[in-house]
Amino acid sequence: MQPLTNSPQKIITKTIWLLSFVSLFTDVAGEMLYPVTPLYLKKIGFSVLLIGILEGVAEAVAGLSKGYFGKLSDASGKRLPFIQFGYGLSALSRPMMAFIAHPLWIFFSRTMERLGKGIRTGARDALLSDEATPETKGTVFGFHRSMDTLGAVIGPLIALLYLYFYPDNYKTLFYFAFIPGIIAIIITGIIKEKKHPPKTQPAKRIPFFAIGTYWKKSHSDYKQLVAGLLLFALFNSSDIFLLLKMKETGMNDTAVIGVYVFYNLVFALTAYPIGMMADKIGLKKIFLVGLILFTIVYTGFAFNTHLVVFIGLFFLYGVYAAATEGISKAWLSNIADKNDTATAIGSYTGLQSIAALLASSLTGFLWYRFGSTTTFLITASATLITVIYLASIKFIKK
Repeated sequence: MQPLTNSPQKIITKTIWLLSFVSLFTDVAGEMLYPVTPLYLKKIGFSVLLIGILEGVAEAVAGLSKGYFGKLSDASGKRLPFIQFGYGLSALSRPMMAFIAHPLWIFFSRTMERLGKGIRTGARDALLSDEATPETKGTVFGFHRSMDTLGAVIGPLIALLYLYFYPDNYKTLFYFAFIPGIIAIIITGIIKEKKHPPKTQPAKRIPFFAIGTYWKKSHSDYKQLVAGLLLFALFNSSDIFLLLKMKETGMNDTAVIGVYVFYNLVFALTAYPIGMMADKIGLKKIFLVGLILFTIVYTGFAFNTHLVVFIGLFFLYGVYAAATEGISKAWLSNIADKNDTATAIGSYTGLQSIAALLASSLTGFLWYRFGSTTTFLITASATLITVIYLASIKFIKK
């Protein structure tokens, strides 16, 4: 993949390349463990309920910390220390889960891994934003998303290959995941960031719940956009429910994991070109197209039972993800004040994490109470309402 140029300045700069490779290797490490973590936890005695509590606590820590550390990054005028420490903490915590099988140690290790994500997210996205102009945000965030998701393709393939030769030997895979994590840390040492003067107002203690603090002072455009994004997030549950739907229709494990890898591959290949397209025709238009594709996918999942159709739906789902995940951050970074970029993105992603927890809980309840068909149709309907809401808003800032 060749870097784009927009004479006289490169769009994909050295810093963007390096940050993208850091995300790629980190995702290789994380997604390598994705298919085996629940199997490993069950093997050492975790119940399904305890696994759910573990993931809930870990995601809550990640979500709440994103706004706080984003605010710290903006206040200090520094990005790189948060990026390095966040990626380093995640890399070190993954093999820790294999050291001791005690539930408290597992909770500590998993929480530390997600805390690392909370520390780095706002600062990393702000550094990406610093490397772009308002006219190139879609391209930059799309490129980074492509590289990041490529790791989500490579990681599960490594895990499947390993488990083919060493079935049930989960612990060793946790140690292997340390290798790409260390590579990511090394790459962060090469990154150079632009100097940002710290904020000049008198230093005040930054509350941990910085999400609420920023919301009060934010621009009305930010509030309107985040309100729409969170409405969608409240119904956008974990992808595990899509995989469970495939299992419910009788698909075997190989088919389910294979389709998951296929989805990530489509996501990785389309995020970059879709980001470039968004810069040309508008971030809002591309984002709305993504939500419409999501509505089609969930409607299809409500009724489908055939593997070929599932493959087609996951192709559309990959395009949806490419048209929304990086694009939403590019859109937010254009709306937010430049000095508050990390806080704005960190606050949103923190709220998004909390909404995602509620969404998965709601989806689980609806599935249990009314079945999968009704659940997917409710999600599709809520997404269509979000499309109408966002399409109706006239944003002052672009």
